Amino acid sequence: MRPAASTHPAYARLGSRLVSPDDAAYDAARAVWNGMVDHRPALIARVRAADEVALCLDLAGELGLPVSIRGGGHNVAGLAVGEGSLTIDCSDMTSVTVDAERRRARVAGGARWRDVDAAAQAFGLATPGGVVSDTGVAGLTLGGGLGWLRRTYGLSCDALVSAEVVTADGRVVRASADEHPDLFWALRGGGGNFGVVTEFEFALFPVGPEVATILAVYPMTGAAAALRSLRSIAPGMPNEISPVAVLTPVPEDPMFPEAVRGGDALMVLGMAVAAVEAGRTLLAPLAELGDGAIGTLHGPTPYVEWQQFFDADYPAHTMRYYWKSSFAEDLADDVIAKLVEQFGRRPSHHSTIDIWPNLGAIAALPEAATAFGKRRAAWLVSPESNWEDAADDGANVAWGREVVAAIGGEAYLNFPGLLEGGDAQVRGSHGESFDRLARVKRAYDPDNRFRFNANVRPAAT
Repeated sequence: MRPAASTHPAYARLGSRLVSPDDAAYDAARAVWNGMVDHRPALIARVRAADEVALCLDLAGELGLPVSIRGGGHNVAGLAVGEGSLTIDCSDMTSVTVDAERRRARVAGGARWRDVDAAAQAFGLATPGGVVSDTGVAGLTLGGGLGWLRRTYGLSCDALVSAEVVTADGRVVRASADEHPDLFWALRGGGGNFGVVTEFEFALFPVGPEVATILAVYPMTGAAAALRSLRSIAPGMPNEISPVAVLTPVPEDPMFPEAVRGGDALMVLGMAVAAVEAGRTLLAPLAELGDGAIGTLHGPTPYVEWQQFFDADYPAHTMRYYWKSSFAEDLADDVIAKLVEQFGRRPSHHSTIDIWPNLGAIAALPEAATAFGKRRAAWLVSPESNWEDAADDGANVAWGREVVAAIGGEAYLNFPGLLEGGDAQVRGSHGESFDRLARVKRAYDPDNRFRFNANVRPAAT
């Protein structure tokens, strides 16, 4: 990289918010949630508005630098701070404005789901987010977006109404069904390939403020039977519930049954988008899988608290994370047996295997409605390798890969490992959407300036 001319207007506009490797703030600015990631961008620009993004894109062009984009949250693969790139860091942009009458929320590009939840719940409203409130709105939405509302109201990207986007050539455009519809289609599941999204507009739906919730605990001896039972009831589950089953360590906490405290268990969690008493009825079968749960925790729970249930399990910077995933049409008996067996062989006590029954509202949209590629997959299996010591990287990464190999499906690109599958992984995940995505990429980023992502290369002319 050649030095930037100090006369470039980005320096005057951003001042100390333009961070270089020589600055005292550099190491803190490049640190990301995943402690496994140690990337060194050439410059980091902490932007606060769309015109500042455009200015920094011009600076990156002058310096011949590729561009990476940091939203507000996890990005488990660590691509938000690309090695040798100019990182456009939107994490200072956190505003959320709710129009309760129209049931719309305008959300800045660096916001996290806790920001959205708090603002929308003031009016008894919500939009499909994730299951950890620290997750960034941008990354989750652009990659699809699975959460507690997925079977009821669909993916995060399904609730997207419009987006303000700064494109590779510095234009600030509004993408929606009526304006730049090809770009709008691509943003809903195509990842960060097409520009820097500085504002999202979401549809909101009635949820809460209190919701019926359940956490059912099954011992490992009954985990396979419970998963087989979940598989059998999943096709008939009401769309008002979107459970997640987790093979997980159990804290030494009196809230959990003594028989599993400090050991391993299968936990089945869910909330209901319904009146609380009706929701209890909808959730009851989740405690009756296999031979039945040995312990249950019931709500009602404030929706914002349920959104934060897993937060403490995923601390920033201190833990190392490698999350893989595989969509599946079914969970055969032998696959369930392998998952239970492999969970028992995990190298780190902190690691889990998450099993998501999907369909419902996700599958209600046509496959071609958005760029998200796996609407008809009934299940997602996601091994989450979570550990502390860098010396254990190899074993934990290998374990995650072994688990998804047992499923053999395509990845959910928000849980992509380190995207080590390259072009083939991205193409497989997008399926029939891929070729159209490549054409949209050619139209909006023909030089592939935005390539620190699940990259879709521009189609040949």
